[in-house]
Amino acid sequence: MKKAFPILAFLTALLLACGTYQALVVAPTERTMGDLQRIFYYHAPCAWTAGCLFFVNLVASIAYLLRKNPRVDALAVSSAEVGVVFCAIVLVTGPIWARPAWGIWWTWDIRLTTTLVLWLIYVSYLVLRHFSDSAQTAKLAAVLAIFGALDMPLVYFSIWFFRTQHPQPVIGGGGSLDPRMLRAFLINLLAFSCLGAMVCWARYRLEIVKREVEEAEALESLLEVGPSAAVSKAKTPLRGEAQ
Repeated sequence: MKKAFPILAFLTALLLACGTYQALVVAPTERTMGDLQRIFYYHAPCAWTAGCLFFVNLVASIAYLLRKNPRVDALAVSSAEVGVVFCAIVLVTGPIWARPAWGIWWTWDIRLTTTLVLWLIYVSYLVLRHFSDSAQTAKLAAVLAIFGALDMPLVYFSIWFFRTQHPQPVIGGGGSLDPRMLRAFLINLLAFSCLGAMVCWARYRLEIVKREVEEAEALESLLEVGPSAAVSKAKTPLRGEAQ
């Protein structure tokens, strides 16, 4: 597994470079929005990657509730952290795109609002994991993650079910893309998916090492306290003994 990580990193860097070239050079300029539309090649793949990571978090959270496996819990934490970062990128690039296109930075559109709610739920998940020391923290966080995942279908299908300012999907929604645009989008979709997987993998390995160190420190503390308590007890005079 360790040997596979550098290979994934190299392929990810290659795909990101190729995707950038396709998005900024090869893909034609959109007639209505001009070069502003090129943010689409980063905004949409980041949204896809965030959704995939939150789905991994959902599966890991359910598996943890069923089996109480700490490694599965570590995967849940790692995927949530990386997913929040990608979702934050979506929330930043969206207003940058919206300001010239709509004339405003933010509107309480159903797609935008549900995405913000999704981000806030998973930020709350991470705050709970970071600041709570309870033995039930992992279980409570898993329940919160499952609750947060219920918002994902609403985010995705909101532009079909509600009237919204957000553009309709160009793939699978009756729209169409120039073949060069589609190629740029698919390459970036794969590139950002690989980037999300790579960062999540690295974060998962770090979380495992962190937990192993914490367990070793806890065991060492117990071993130190044990002999110390025994020595202290031996030095304590028995009741009735001469002082």
